[in-house]
Amino acid sequence: MDSNRRPAILTGLSGCLLLIFLPASVSGGLSLVAPFGSEYYSGMPRSAAGIVVLPQVAALVLALLLVRWWPWLLVTSGVLVAGITLSTMPREMLLPAYLIGPVTVTFALIGVLACAQRLFLDGAPRWGAAIAVLALGLRVFSAAVIGRGGMASRDYQLLKAGVVAVALFGLLAFAWRVPRAGRAPLSWARVRPVLAAGAAVFLVIPLSLVTRADVATLLGIDSSVLFRHPWVENALAGGATLVLAAGLAALAGLWSLGGALTMALAQAGMGTPLLLAFFALEGQTAARWSGVLAGTAIGVLAALTRWRVAVAGTLHVLAATSLFIAWSATTGDPGRIGTQHRVVPALIILVLVVAAVTATAGATVPVLARRGSIPAVLGPVAGLLAASAGLLLAATYVEDDGLPASDTLNAVRHLTTSGVLLLVAGAAVGGLGLAHYLTERWAERRRAEEIRREAAAAERDRLARPIHDGVLQVLAMVQRQGAEPGATGTALAELATLAGQQETALRKLLAGGGTLVPPARETEAVDLRAALSELAGPGIEVATPAEAVPLAGHEGRELLAAVRAALENVRRHAGSGARAWLLLEDEGDGVRVTVRDDGAGIAPGRLAEAERDGRLGVAQSMRGRIEDLRGTMTVDSRPGEGTEVELWVPRRG
Repeated sequence: MDSNRRPAILTGLSGCLLLIFLPASVSGGLSLVAPFGSEYYSGMPRSAAGIVVLPQVAALVLALLLVRWWPWLLVTSGVLVAGITLSTMPREMLLPAYLIGPVTVTFALIGVLACAQRLFLDGAPRWGAAIAVLALGLRVFSAAVIGRGGMASRDYQLLKAGVVAVALFGLLAFAWRVPRAGRAPLSWARVRPVLAAGAAVFLVIPLSLVTRADVATLLGIDSSVLFRHPWVENALAGGATLVLAAGLAALAGLWSLGGALTMALAQAGMGTPLLLAFFALEGQTAARWSGVLAGTAIGVLAALTRWRVAVAGTLHVLAATSLFIAWSATTGDPGRIGTQHRVVPALIILVLVVAAVTATAGATVPVLARRGSIPAVLGPVAGLLAASAGLLLAATYVEDDGLPASDTLNAVRHLTTSGVLLLVAGAAVGGLGLAHYLTERWAERRRAEEIRREAAAAERDRLARPIHDGVLQVLAMVQRQGAEPGATGTALAELATLAGQQETALRKLLAGGGTLVPPARETEAVDLRAALSELAGPGIEVATPAEAVPLAGHEGRELLAAVRAALENVRRHAGSGARAWLLLEDEGDGVRVTVRDDGAGIAPGRLAEAERDGRLGVAQSMRGRIEDLRGTMTVDSRPGEGTEVELWVPRRG
């Protein structure tokens, strides 16, 4: 464990402990907000449903806006859980606790998922995936603890108090040590997951205001029909929420939509098998806990491997196969596993289903983390979609007479539907993983191509400078001397010698070795004062400090080459009779050389035109050299007023 990431990992694990005892419902898809029509609102007036949901929506949006401060979201949730746990007031008098409950659950889950996202982006993808899997697995564990056959009240409260104390200690000990993430600029990519999640859960409020008479009018039937068949109304509410929430999830991006739908399919297929397993293991507390923890452990191990997508898909196939076998072995009545309390088949189903769904979370984390949407998608959006799909599926759980059976295990009679959902979720995991893999490979190839192009450009620039300063200068001298009618034999011999030297250097360079510039020791410092003073002559005046101005060997030679190129430009382009002045200044942390002339100046756009035509004196011999030394070069020129070139190069260290 990296010491720099240890506080974040321990804070996230402490936050996971809080999820063990926070309310969760498997039939509700582990959603932070239940869709209207679910049993959460049974017996509640429609006008009150919106009031109940508002604190949940507000808490969710606030938590998503504060994901950068996720350690303190977990600390806040831990303090609230500890306060409620240690309170001695009667539960019916704890109205603040009823309102604080949604804040506690939301802050805890969003904080843990934000921790997973931060770890993934900080270079610890395996830890990030593991914590996201634990978050989902421990939500299932909470449903197992609080559901049928949970612990006796006293034992449960003692265990809860102990776990909450450990979690709160871990949060207070490590949360303040977590380095705060840098402030990300406000952008559409950052805001849209928050908007999508907040708008999706807000759907519950307008849907709660739709009356039964409104639904009957919409369908063109009598409202008494809906009174006799209430599951139809619930299915309509679930279907509307599903469609609208999926549309809003698309607002967060196609990858976020794909991850949300994949997780929703997996969670929707999980509800009925876990209902059967929990019912069969009623009174078998240790078996229920062991099954959930074993499945979560398998999911964590799957998330830690390179083959997380393949493993998740395989687990979905195994889980679906176990459901089909249970259906066949009971001759189409898998409810007998629950009523007869068959421990072994119930445990197999429990472990495989939990493992498949938690492994799905681990497989979707890499897709969502890079888009910054893990907290929004794996938290509220996927849960709400799954819960809405559960309401829609409930309308299909009917018998031959077109009515659902009036018992708890009615959905279990249609166990094969969950098997099909798990198979589809497995295919979705594979498709999402394959698309992500292909996209990553394409991005890597594009980055490699960009690096190759940059390297080629850098190599071209590196070769252009010595060719310009050597071969091209010699050729220019040959042209000038050849054009002069009185060229002497000595001048021609000198040109021949220079041409021979450049030919030899160029052949060595083309053969794969050698250089066009004379060799020099890299560590040998250059005295710029002495070197520039040697450039003084007719028409060139040099002003230098009284003392030596040393500069490291490579930097000094490159700066001198740029100065010579500037003087060559003066000689060639400033006009006959133009004078040049060199000024050397030692600024301590760097050296500044100014080359000024009183020649014809440079017309606007002339430098860009010269570069396009392949004349690279300014672009490569001067500016390219100086920029490679991390220095700066400025050119100030007006036609008829001369030119001033200022070169500044920093010293090493």
